[in-house]
Amino acid sequence: MKILKADAGMLTDFEVLDMLRSRGATSDPMGCLGAVTSSECMVYDYLIKGAACNQTRESIEDFKKRCAEFKKVNEKHKFTRAEILNIINLRPSGHAQLYSIIHDLEKRFNISNGDGSEDGCLLVLEEFLNIIHEVLPPPPEKIEDEEEEAADEEEADDAEAMVEN
Repeated sequence: MKILKADAGMLTDFEVLDMLRSRGATSDPMGCLGAVTSSECMVYDYLIKGAACNQTRESIEDFKKRCAEFKKVNEKHKFTRAEILNIINLRPSGHAQLYSIIHDLEKRFNISNGDGSEDGCLLVLEEFLNIIHEVLPPPPEKIEDEEEEAADEEEADDAEAMVEN
């Protein structure tokens, strides 16, 4: 491997996962023999279990465009590149997760509604969470949970059919 540019910037987990896939990394340790190192296989195993497993280049680029639009509409509320990267990598699904990613969230997003209340912060965050939910695919845990629920429903239907017969 030849380094073309020493500091080209930060990579998303998807970009690392995509590079590892292109090099032949798999979850099977025996399948990695020769193609990639064992440490690369371990990184692949870690990334395939996270939000990067079902992301695409298009979804990430669309998210970055929507963040730029959000920034234009909400000029006071800017995210750093590192925060955008963490949001892509972690794909938060609620306010608590956003609070852990965005530095000084309450200070930076403190908006008054004009009547002295400060619910504007929650409205802006809710709008941003909607962007995340619309553009980035759901984390793998939610996909597995939905599949398990569907399987449980099928088993319940089968059990009812057996009882009726």
